[in-house]
Amino acid sequence: MSSAKRPGTQGPGSHVADSHDLIRVHGARENNLKDVSIDLPKRRLTVFTGVSGSGKSSLVFNTVAAESQRLINETYSAFVQGFMPTLARPEVDVLEGLTTAIIVDQQRMGADPRSTVGTATDVNAMLRILFSRLGKPHIGPPSAYSFNTASVRASGAITVERGNKKAVKATFQRTGGMCTHCEGRGTVSDIDLTQLYDDSKSLSEGAFTIPGWKSDSQWTVQVYAQSGFVDPDKPIRRYTKKELHDFLYGEPVKVKVNGVNLTYEGLIPKIQKSFLSKDKEAMQPHIRAFVERAVTFTTCPECEGTRLSEGARSSKIKKISIADACAMEIRDLAQWVRDLDEPSVAPLLTALRDTLDSFVEIGLGYLSLDRPAGTLSGGEAQRVKMIRHLGSSLTDTTYVFDEPTVGLHPHDIQRMNDLLLRLRDKGNTVLVVEHKPEAIAIADHVVDLGPGAGAAGGTVCFEGTVEELRAADTVTGRHLDDRAVLKESVRKPTGALEIRGASTHNLQDVDVDVPLGVLCVVTGVAGSGKSSLIHGSVPAGADVVSVDQSPIKGSRRSNPATYTGLLDPIRKAFAKANDVKPALFSANSEGACPTCNGAGVIYTDLAMMAGVATPCEDCEGKRFQPAVLEYRFGGRDISEVLAMSVDQAEEFFGAGEARTPAAHKILQRLSDVGLGYLTLGQPLTTLSGGERQRLKLATHMSEKGGVYVLDEPTTGLHLADVEQLLGLLDRLVDAGKSVIVIEHHQAVMAHADWIIDLGPGAGHDGGRIVFEGTPADLVADRSTLTGEHLASYVGA
Repeated sequence: MSSAKRPGTQGPGSHVADSHDLIRVHGARENNLKDVSIDLPKRRLTVFTGVSGSGKSSLVFNTVAAESQRLINETYSAFVQGFMPTLARPEVDVLEGLTTAIIVDQQRMGADPRSTVGTATDVNAMLRILFSRLGKPHIGPPSAYSFNTASVRASGAITVERGNKKAVKATFQRTGGMCTHCEGRGTVSDIDLTQLYDDSKSLSEGAFTIPGWKSDSQWTVQVYAQSGFVDPDKPIRRYTKKELHDFLYGEPVKVKVNGVNLTYEGLIPKIQKSFLSKDKEAMQPHIRAFVERAVTFTTCPECEGTRLSEGARSSKIKKISIADACAMEIRDLAQWVRDLDEPSVAPLLTALRDTLDSFVEIGLGYLSLDRPAGTLSGGEAQRVKMIRHLGSSLTDTTYVFDEPTVGLHPHDIQRMNDLLLRLRDKGNTVLVVEHKPEAIAIADHVVDLGPGAGAAGGTVCFEGTVEELRAADTVTGRHLDDRAVLKESVRKPTGALEIRGASTHNLQDVDVDVPLGVLCVVTGVAGSGKSSLIHGSVPAGADVVSVDQSPIKGSRRSNPATYTGLLDPIRKAFAKANDVKPALFSANSEGACPTCNGAGVIYTDLAMMAGVATPCEDCEGKRFQPAVLEYRFGGRDISEVLAMSVDQAEEFFGAGEARTPAAHKILQRLSDVGLGYLTLGQPLTTLSGGERQRLKLATHMSEKGGVYVLDEPTTGLHLADVEQLLGLLDRLVDAGKSVIVIEHHQAVMAHADWIIDLGPGAGHDGGRIVFEGTPADLVADRSTLTGEHLASYVGA
């Protein structure tokens, strides 16, 4: 044999293909990144850290993962690309060595009422096939077990246009599993009439209690009063049966009111059209509060909340119907499937078993398949998305995770770490954006971005191992080994919120007194019943301000100034100083540049290719008409004010000729929650998850509530920012507020005045109070999982 070297080899045992072991990023400039150049090792676990807003997501998601997805999309035909999301090439000079990226982010799963854990993970699809093959009595194909499929019957003549046209009689029938009463939703809505009117009054006395319906001048009210169907001077409770029916359910009909032709229709359909058909989140707060009071959702009496028709519920395998299977906790369902021995459907049972076991392995065995997808927390949604990747045979792919430990108790973080390491050990590149020290500790490679947030961030401060990070003089390095200490003295409660017999979801008749006037932390493993106890039992009245994890709504036209209401006092101040209308100083109203309609950029849609956004030449991206920019306030025009950071604007509106107390108060709250670096006009779509959560908190701080309920406020917060959050919580309590925090972060637990620990496990193993007392008592007791982890955290 010849001993000559083959071309393309690099020496004994090596191959040129093995040299591509790095993902190279050069000159990344997405969002706030400042010409970042970095080499990421493949087939390793790389953790990206840095304060919230430092550029982690811009580098990982908007640059590396976005370009990988864009290149894969380009391999499809133009026809297929037309149906896919169009992605622009990231702002980066060179990206080499990319592999297929699989993104597992924290985006909430669709809150469509028809979407459940089962439908979102395809488990329901497998169960439907299983019941259509083995269910007794047999009722039809898989669609007969689907609550999203209605039964359809049709017959008639159809014309077949082939050769000689001729009419053919055809019949069509499809058996669906949808409950006809609730249309597969499981709940039926009912309108509480007592919230619409006071039946002791007449229409002319102002019987309506609907927001904005004034009896004297409002056209809508005049239509009812002058319709001729009811007596406007008779109290509603004395209406005859016919009058009440016409008043509530009357069909649309033309009537003359003050010489004008208008349409009259019953109150119920009117309310449904004007209020209930709109997005609740987009309503003004007082309208939303009215809708929440007036509309009650009750379990469908016909299907008892299962969403399924009687036929689907009657078909069973070993005395279990598909409705029973979906209502079981997944770990119990996995055992039931394991006990089925049916060779005829063996491949299906194997796939179903593997998927259900993945749920249990990832710590979601306490969920049930009929749980609405919209009710999952951000952390639960992210772990549900991981299910399909756990058993995957793919290797050499890039998995991108966005804070996979969100919503996890310290006890569960180790399990998540094991899963990430398992994905890496199969030969995959794992990129993780993370703040928790326990998750950073398992990294092969750490990239720390910063040094600050927003304009003060966007550079790589450190690259290397975890041990090297500990010795590095970066914000993350300095705070990595931070441990909160237990308080020497705790505050005394001023009262208590009594919860008796709480049984929402998995709660087992819980009685507890939540102390008021102190910082109270409710904790426990994921799925133990924390949110059920607080959100389900604390009345959302006028005195309770609830800041949950629901995402904030906002388009690229929304920014911190519009979202917080800051723009209103600023517009009024500009208008007063220049003696013009406030609407001129809104880029979404009269002051908008006519060329770009106030967007600042011109968007050109290029069908299946990425759209192009070019700065508007007329307003140079300032979004306002030139005439508007001539009006000044405190020496600045409106576009210069919106380009300021929160800290700069706080100084600007705090003193001197530009002093505006209303604006200054809102800016102070934004600064208090650590958002001093944000610019007022920055689109909400560019904010990170942690920034959005704190923006929402700043907005709610203005509400006049005595009790604040916060749901995991440390989500997306860097170790350094947690200190600032604790200071903010202390200020709220010292101002006479009661603060109840649902939280897993040990620093918040250690800082609490009182801890309520739920457990001992998740699902039906939880739902009980396992500890009530001070953090010091919990550490000394060590009788619960939380106690053990808190004790090791504070070094007790």
